[in-house]
Amino acid sequence: MSIARTVDFIRKGGLAKYWRDMQYIDDAKWGTMVGIDSNGNKYWENINEQPGRTRWVDYASRDPDTTQLEPIWHAWLTNMRKDAPSQDRSVQRFLQPWEAPALENFTGTRGSFRTYNTTKPKLYNWEPKIAQRSGP
Repeated sequence: MSIARTVDFIRKGGLAKYWRDMQYIDDAKWGTMVGIDSNGNKYWENINEQPGRTRWVDYASRDPDTTQLEPIWHAWLTNMRKDAPSQDRSVQRFLQPWEAPALENFTGTRGSFRTYNTTKPKLYNWEPKIAQRSGP
C-alpha cells in the first residue's frame, strides 16, 4: 500500500478505522456502505479499487466466518449479482413458514452436532486377570 493511499484513507476514515481494518482485513479500504444484513455485517463498495477487490464485507463479530454471510449478500460479493440486495427490490422477500433462517457453521465449537451412540463397542481394552499365587 502506498503512503499516499494510506494518508488518504486515514483522512477519510480516521485513524481508529484504519487501525481496525489493518487488524481484521489486513488492508485499508474506503468506499460507500451499500447495506447491512440481519447479522450486522456491513457491506462496502468502491469502484475505484482494483478489479476483483471492489466489494468487501466488514464482519460484525470478532471471529469472522463466511457462514455468517447471507446467501444473497454472498452472491453480490462474488459479483454474481449486479445490484446490492439493499438496492434491488426483487430480492426483498420474507422467509416462508417452512424455511429456517441460515445458521453459521458450528464445527469445532460446543454447539456442533455430535451423535449419541447406543451400541456396545466391539473391542474392549484388555484387562489382565491376576491369579493368586499358591506359595509355601
